[in-house]
Amino acid sequence: MGPVIALQKVNRIYQTGATSVHAVRDLSLEVMPGEFVAIMGASGSGKSTLMNVIGCLDRPTSGAYLLDGVAVSGLGPDALAEIRNSKLGFVFQGFNLLARTTALENVELPLLYAHPPVSPSEGRRRAMDALREVGLADRASHLPNEMSGGQQQRAAIARALVRRPALLLADEPTGNLDTRTSVEVMGVFQRLNDGGMTIVMVTHELDIARYCRRNVVMRDGRIVSDKAVGERLFAGDQMRQLDAEQQAVQLLP
Repeated sequence: MGPVIALQKVNRIYQTGATSVHAVRDLSLEVMPGEFVAIMGASGSGKSTLMNVIGCLDRPTSGAYLLDGVAVSGLGPDALAEIRNSKLGFVFQGFNLLARTTALENVELPLLYAHPPVSPSEGRRRAMDALREVGLADRASHLPNEMSGGQQQRAAIARALVRRPALLLADEPTGNLDTRTSVEVMGVFQRLNDGGMTIVMVTHELDIARYCRRNVVMRDGRIVSDKAVGERLFAGDQMRQLDAEQQAVQLLP
């Protein structure tokens, strides 16, 4: 089985007036099916530009990009939009849920643009399946303002899953969440990954990156480190530790 992501000597140069900004420099990267990769780096390292290229939201200036075996570098806007809809699921720092729409309806939304079309009954079934997958079936009829931050992010993850993508892309998915809720969300990602989902996540948080299987660190548009996570964190263990710490605090006189 070939890589889901194959970047070969990719460059991305932005022109700002007379100034050229070399955001990604001669970068090569492969991500195999079933991997869980964190892309890390300081502001200006190129990690967001790389994520935009991987997500077909931006084009490389030079180099080749194969997504799930499809050469996407030279595709037109319509073909890229179809690739994004059929092969990619996106999760962002902001949940981007429609305020007056239930969790179920928010998750169903991407299926309205599916080709071939999905029937309403099939769409509802798939949306409920996605909500169950993230442990949110009991909140299907709730509006976003009736859910916690963690529940809203899980609804956003379910929305990304409903098209059954080859690759899940997460951009700072815990950036707006407290510690406990962040662990809950990383637990969802770990369960999805254990089930075979390929996940690439941008994060600046070292502890969050330790929930992944592999960390790729960027600096000045280049990869400076690419290694397996040695002392990986597991969400279940961390939740038990947080519970024990909270109980200890409650027992203090």
